[in-house]
Amino acid sequence: MTVSTRGRYNFAVTNPRFTGKWTGSSKRLKQPRNDVSCPRSVKQQPRLSCLSIMWLMAVNWSLCFFFGSASNHEDPAAQGSAVLEELVIVIQSQKNSYHAQRGYQRKEKILQDAANLGEGLPVVLLLHELSDYEGNWSILPVLPLLSAIYGESASWFLFIEEETMVVLHVLQKVLKRYPVQEEWFLGQRLHDNKPSIVHHYAFSEDPTSFGYPDPAAGWALSAALHQRLAERIQSENLKSDFTIDLTHEIALFIWEEGRGPELTTVPEFCTETKDNCATKFTNYLPHCGNPVSKNNIFVAVKTCEKYHSVRVPVVKSTWEKHAVYLEYYSDVTDASIPTINLGVPNTERGHCGKTFAIMRRFLSEAVPKVDWLVIVDDDTLISLPRLRRLLRCYNPKEAVSLGERYGYGLMQNGYSYTTGGGGMVLSRTAVSILLSSGCSCYSDDAPDDMVLGRCFTAIGVPITHSPLFHQAQPDDYSGTRITPQHSVSFHKHWSVDPVAVYTNWLQDSHLKDEL
Repeated sequence: MTVSTRGRYNFAVTNPRFTGKWTGSSKRLKQPRNDVSCPRSVKQQPRLSCLSIMWLMAVNWSLCFFFGSASNHEDPAAQGSAVLEELVIVIQSQKNSYHAQRGYQRKEKILQDAANLGEGLPVVLLLHELSDYEGNWSILPVLPLLSAIYGESASWFLFIEEETMVVLHVLQKVLKRYPVQEEWFLGQRLHDNKPSIVHHYAFSEDPTSFGYPDPAAGWALSAALHQRLAERIQSENLKSDFTIDLTHEIALFIWEEGRGPELTTVPEFCTETKDNCATKFTNYLPHCGNPVSKNNIFVAVKTCEKYHSVRVPVVKSTWEKHAVYLEYYSDVTDASIPTINLGVPNTERGHCGKTFAIMRRFLSEAVPKVDWLVIVDDDTLISLPRLRRLLRCYNPKEAVSLGERYGYGLMQNGYSYTTGGGGMVLSRTAVSILLSSGCSCYSDDAPDDMVLGRCFTAIGVPITHSPLFHQAQPDDYSGTRITPQHSVSFHKHWSVDPVAVYTNWLQDSHLKDEL
């Protein structure tokens, strides 16, 4: 069975940070590995300077020299067939200072391990450094750039998360199994167990038939496939609208309705610690110290009169008890809850007017002055203890917009945004910068999460992604991709018992109730 995905998963070629389309060739450049001259296809990019590319390459070469100086004096014959020197590892890092630091640490660890192995050094790149364009997280915009710079020297491109560990000697053996002149798409296979709204109900007749890689385990492209994809992105008039689940959409783009390769399952790409793994992963919930105090978080729940007796009781019976400062904002005042009427009429679609009113109230003297604002829907289920643990990793003095990241038109002058149903977490600094910028709703019923994303993009505040937040229900995600111990939120009460979802997925009976 073939399900048409045309119009939903096709991608345009114009990078929002570029003033025109990529016109350079992605064919392998005939230049030495250490030649810092700027490729012609890069020079043709009006917003990506040759100096930026030279700086990026110089940083890599200086680190390689630092870590590899000892091994450079070894017998050249011992290095002649090294796969590592033909490997480009792209760490999917983010601009937020915490994530950038984790990316740097992962890069240094990989290079140090390679130096200790003594079989050549891979090129290790941080995604957030490749250009100023935040939409590079969707990967496809950056493939032509990677091909232009590393197409001559690379045989493999490996994409990993900041927390993905790489076991280089095992990875070498794995990659040697696959002829690099052929098109290969490698990873740990995930599939949907039922039609999922996250994937727009693709392959609804047989959801298990389509595989996509688990991002935590990493995924790899052979040079032959990478080059063809880069050329396709440049030459075809492709378009996109929403970017929701990155690796699923990349797999669809590569598969191309049966014209391209499917994902090849590699058992050594792991998300758990076991023998003979080329990659390993623990979890997305880091430990950065004691959780942020309850007293430093303000929770805003958006509701309306028709849900006062349906959804609000679920909040009160599950997670409300973990909040010190929490207010319900509605279109009417109800003292029994209680709710606050901000003077914004209820809207059936977006809630932009209400959300901006909430942010103005957050900065006013009407509520306690705290570092963090959490905005949720009345059908959001959230673990505030886990959120407090996560927030310890972030500096509230920075402008932080945190949650599950979606993208809109990322190859067509688009923007990223934190999806509202899974919860939007904003530092006080971010709220202050946004409101002082003058950016506002074009109507009260505009989609608040998308307007916030557009505003933050315009003022240079990065959207920080955490896969712990979920816009949909647990059953809409692959069972091996999420775990009850490592989720912060879910959304929607459709056809489920929301109390049971909270109990099974978000409640931690063993956690102490720290202040």
